[in-house]
Amino acid sequence: MGVGVSGWRLARAVARTGQLGVVSGVALDVTLARRLQQGDPGGHLRAALAAFPVPAISERILARYYVRDGIGPGVPYRPVPRLGLRPNRARDELAVVANFAEVFLARRDGGLIGINYLEKIQMATPAAAYGAMLAGVDYVLMGAGIPSQIPRLLDRLAAHLPAEVSVTVVGAESGERHTVGVDPVALLGRAPEPLKRPRLLAIVSSDVLAGYLARTPETRPDGFVVETPVAGGHSAPPRGRMRLDESEQPVYGPRDEVNLGKVAALGLPFWLAGGYASRDGLARARATGAEGVQVGTAFALCRESGLDDKQRRRLLERAGAGALRVRNDPHASPAGFPFKVAGLEETLAEPEVYERRARLCDLGHLRTPYVRPDGGVGFRCPAEPVDAYLRKGGRPEETQGRRCLCNGLVAAIGLGQHRPDGYAEPPLLTLGQDLDFLGDLPERYGAADVVAHLLGDAREGRG
Repeated sequence: MGVGVSGWRLARAVARTGQLGVVSGVALDVTLARRLQQGDPGGHLRAALAAFPVPAISERILARYYVRDGIGPGVPYRPVPRLGLRPNRARDELAVVANFAEVFLARRDGGLIGINYLEKIQMATPAAAYGAMLAGVDYVLMGAGIPSQIPRLLDRLAAHLPAEVSVTVVGAESGERHTVGVDPVALLGRAPEPLKRPRLLAIVSSDVLAGYLARTPETRPDGFVVETPVAGGHSAPPRGRMRLDESEQPVYGPRDEVNLGKVAALGLPFWLAGGYASRDGLARARATGAEGVQVGTAFALCRESGLDDKQRRRLLERAGAGALRVRNDPHASPAGFPFKVAGLEETLAEPEVYERRARLCDLGHLRTPYVRPDGGVGFRCPAEPVDAYLRKGGRPEETQGRRCLCNGLVAAIGLGQHRPDGYAEPPLLTLGQDLDFLGDLPERYGAADVVAHLLGDAREGRG
């Protein structure tokens, strides 16, 4: 669901129906800081910060980012500390509080709440997960990689013990280990009561990966979300050599089909995602032994979605007319995974808009650590200026077609950077490729309509 699309309002609405509401945990440091600079309309974030267990930390964040009545037109947002390997207390405090606030607000009406992280953004995970756990998050969902370190991380964080994860650094010698972590007691200044340890759902696209993770207690999650290639956002590349069809999209074949019987045989609960947003889809999932389904796109287009309302309405209008194309772009994401891009004018889906945007990397969540010639660690991103990327040892072909997902996805929820010269970041919108559910929902539908439709009574919950 990108950045902030599945925010606390949407997750709370889903949880109120008795289902698991999931907030996106990506770049919550950026979204909290920018919403505070917008003046925090409604005061929700300030209420969440007031509930944080260490008031001094909340006060430092408010002093740095909160702007009464909001920043003026053309005033740039104040930057947040970038992810990195070196300890940075201000960065950790912001990440912990931002994740706490999102989960705290989502849980205000009760129900189950989860938070979704990307394994690809390893440097953000320890502090972010700890903040969510301080707010009582029930589930952690992790995709875009192999989350083998997360069970131990959650175990240690629940006991307020120092916890870390290894970070992949390109060019590191065999046996050379780079880590990032958080020390809860040092951060908070005290040792609170032990926390509830959330359940971990690993998002996978193959039975082989599911089996690998389930093989030992150290790597075993509490369940799986099994995604197909039509699911929104990032998807796994096809197994074997990448082949593209006539529309320049990856071709998936029999090797990419998940053997759900093997997943079921692992004895852990699992849910299916990607093309299951219908009553028939739910029935098919349950017939395989799945507990249910994970749905993203239907909720991304509902009233409670965090998408900028103008963009959400444009997507609905285009989809309703049968004219919305969601392309599985093999080059768009700096992460290197195929990424679903919804085609709308005035967004980064358009080649002209992409070409007009000056390449820069000022948020950096998808930067890759690499070993510099002097032995130190640097950071690079295929979406940054090409010359800078090449100076850091990157290859020219890796830069072709790369979109700045960080800025584009933040702009999609109305928080794009803007500058005094009139420049405003163009949005990038992502959805799944299955939009058939729209014909079964009311014109202006809400989260409760989606749940009622999936469970078999599409008339309940309409407002």
